[in-house]
Amino acid sequence: MKIAIASDHAGFHLKEGLKAFFERNNIDYIDFGTDSTASVDYPDFAKKVVDCIRNGCADFGVLICGTGLGMSITANKFKGIRAALCFFPEMARLARKHNNANILVLPGRFMGIELAEWVMSAFLETKFEGGRHERRIKKLEDYGS
Repeated sequence: MKIAIASDHAGFHLKEGLKAFFERNNIDYIDFGTDSTASVDYPDFAKKVVDCIRNGCADFGVLICGTGLGMSITANKFKGIRAALCFFPEMARLARKHNNANILVLPGRFMGIELAEWVMSAFLETKFEGGRHERRIKKLEDYGS
């Protein structure tokens, strides 16, 4: 499994913490930046992860900004992307199980590393349930640009 990860300046510290989590758990990842807390534009970093997911260079993505809202809005503009802003592990489980989310979005200003690790673990450990949810995912794909 390979994870594509990126953040803006407000999510930089949480991103760095998750990279350490990936390393401790032998999870392969690609860091698309940013590389500091200097102000940047979140859409630029969201697009890098989106492109990677759409091109198949990673299985899942993680995006982090201050609230998670900007990254979510940006990522979900692209066909085939189902980015889910999750504050709790159960949200991450349901995002995978029911929505087949392929990008986890986290709020850098509202979450510490311990909770982020729990949410990340729940996301990665949960499989898409399919069934009735497959029909709903198909509708999302049909509505997309």
